[in-house]
Amino acid sequence: MPPNRFAALRASPRFRWLAVFAATVAVAAVAGFAVWHATRDAPSSIATGPEPPITAPAAAAPSVAVPAPPESAAAAVVQQAAASISDVVVGRNDTLDAIFRRLALDPADLAAMRNLPGVRSSLDFLKPRDAIKLTHIGGAVQELARQVSETQTLHVVRGDAGFEVKMTDNPVQTRIRTATATIDSSLFQAAESAQISDAVALKLANVFGWDIDFVLDIREGDRFTATYEQIYQDGKYLRDGEVLAAEFVNNGKVYRAVRFVNDAGAAGYYAPDGKPMRKAFLRAPVEFTRVSSVFNSHRLHPILNLIRGHMGTDYAAPIGTPVHAAGDGRVSFKGDRGGYGNAVILAHTNNVSTLYGHMSRFAKNLHVGLRVAQGDVIGYVGMTGLATGPHLHYEYLTNGVHRNPQTVQLPGADPLSAESLTKFLAASAPWLAALSAPRSGSAGAQTPNTPSPPGVAAPGTAPPGVPQNSGEASRTAVN
Repeated sequence: MPPNRFAALRASPRFRWLAVFAATVAVAAVAGFAVWHATRDAPSSIATGPEPPITAPAAAAPSVAVPAPPESAAAAVVQQAAASISDVVVGRNDTLDAIFRRLALDPADLAAMRNLPGVRSSLDFLKPRDAIKLTHIGGAVQELARQVSETQTLHVVRGDAGFEVKMTDNPVQTRIRTATATIDSSLFQAAESAQISDAVALKLANVFGWDIDFVLDIREGDRFTATYEQIYQDGKYLRDGEVLAAEFVNNGKVYRAVRFVNDAGAAGYYAPDGKPMRKAFLRAPVEFTRVSSVFNSHRLHPILNLIRGHMGTDYAAPIGTPVHAAGDGRVSFKGDRGGYGNAVILAHTNNVSTLYGHMSRFAKNLHVGLRVAQGDVIGYVGMTGLATGPHLHYEYLTNGVHRNPQTVQLPGADPLSAESLTKFLAASAPWLAALSAPRSGSAGAQTPNTPSPPGVAAPGTAPPGVPQNSGEASRTAVN
């Protein structure tokens, strides 16, 4: 259609009427579709339910004005909703400054906390794997919490007048357990069968280590009984505590020991007659190895192929195993000593000396003239000098004469005073009776915690003579 004719048609009254009519029909159609769709989607209960009965209108309830929450309360609600909690595990070389930077927290808050009396050391002394809980809003710290000891947690909380310090206590509970095991192959396997931890087994070895060589002397059929603490917190087991009393039957010979704290606060283990278990010398200077060569004055040397006396004991052990000073003494020699390789000689009281040979290296800062205490690490097992494999050669001499380290009578430590001995005999009797008490093969009934005899253990551990969780294991586990 030519453009001029189309323009004329649009200007005619008939065209305008048709356009208005079409628009009206379209609007009506859309409205009708919308009503139909709404009616179709309505719940059936509304469409088909009976009409409600007509009743008189109820009296209008009096209007009660609900006061709007005060501004401060509203702000607190908003703040609580916006607070964030960050649980931080301290990493190696971590500091609070670094932690605050990582979390984008206000360093001024940290400075204010550090200025609080008696708090700075608790905040700055961090160890790897320490846990810190930080509650913060928009970089402003609301609370910092960290456990500063096994039983205390520090809280630094923001208050109206600044930060405040609170300390919460979470005490631990001590329970007493007695368990017995029989050795099949090793101390640790027997302990495991009785559900005794390695830590307690090591303490047993330390208690009886002056009388029993746990490398050479252990026999199949030996048995031991231990009465020891177990530490709990909120019903959860944390760790084992002190061994309070113990018995070890080695090759038919019975050894017993009870822990006793003297008037000076020093703890030690004593035999039933009050003599100290501790001796002036350890029976063996290395832990849990095997004896590869015993004392023999006419031994054929394995390298030189000559009859040359072996005037000590060889303890085979992996290279790097720590070597301990057998007793208190002074380093009189350190260095290469021919066939002994790297060796150390310690001079002790009463003209006793000990020699340690074939070591791979010496302890750091060890030098001639240095005083060492019994149990101090003086070097590490090796195979220097004339050695066919890694081991420690250990000699014990009195007035320059070699003695067999495994059988020599070792001098004891200082005995108890007469007054302390009287206290020990009275306090240890119930524990010794408990060690002798027969135990069934299952766990015994628990008894409430009551104070122990004075000097034997910390208060609140167990009633004397009636250990908690008493039980026995003979090659099988018990609770």
